[in-house]
Amino acid sequence: MRSLPRNGRIKSLYRFLISAARTLKLLAIFAYATLDLIATRPATREQRAEWLHRFCARTARQMGVTVHQRGPYPEHGIVISNHLGYLDILAFAALHRCVFVAKSEILRWPILGWMTSIAGTVYVERGRGASAISAGGRMQVAAAAGLPVVFFPEGTTSNGDTVLKFHSGLLSQAMASGQPITPAHIAYRLTHDNDPRTTVANDVCYWGDVSMLRHIFRLLWLRGIEIEVCFAESPIVFSESPAQRKRAAVEAREAVLQLGPPAIS
Repeated sequence: MRSLPRNGRIKSLYRFLISAARTLKLLAIFAYATLDLIATRPATREQRAEWLHRFCARTARQMGVTVHQRGPYPEHGIVISNHLGYLDILAFAALHRCVFVAKSEILRWPILGWMTSIAGTVYVERGRGASAISAGGRMQVAAAAGLPVVFFPEGTTSNGDTVLKFHSGLLSQAMASGQPITPAHIAYRLTHDNDPRTTVANDVCYWGDVSMLRHIFRLLWLRGIEIEVCFAESPIVFSESPAQRKRAAVEAREAVLQLGPPAIS
């Protein structure tokens, strides 16, 4: 096997050291967040959402991730968005305190599972209608507390080339709650020079079969990550009742698509 040229080895070592340094920094941020959690002991959903907001805003700032907002973040009701990866959670929570609805698999994710659980996330099991109904009730409780409830109707992440088909189960529960449903669109971009092979689709978005820890470590050496979250000026006006949930899912997806291109690269 041929060894890397000297410049290649130096660059690889540099990237490793940058990733290692940022990993240590990230661990320090989580340690601080844990101490903050112990000190403040947030008991209510509002207090937990405020803790998550502080944590995500601090993490984004310390890790050099810039989050931009376009349009008004709804103060209450339901927010739906396309889904590109775990940075989506960081972005929405960094901008405003909120509650997330997420697939139950996130509970097994390192770090994020703990974080979202502590923050009062509403979990739903994919493919189980009863779980969606139960989650719908908990969504109403969170919305009644005056917190925006954020979820991703695609049900999984993508590389940003397109917005996947929206699942209708949870969306119909959101419609039945009577809460306003506001569409949002999230996109990533890189504003600094990185490795020429680096792309938003493969290195910033989290999708496919790459392990999460490997993706995080690779992400940590990237520079100039910017996230833009665009919110619609007003909630969706559906043409059908919640009973016509398939049509509603199509309309919701179209409303998200209208807010921006599928991705910023």
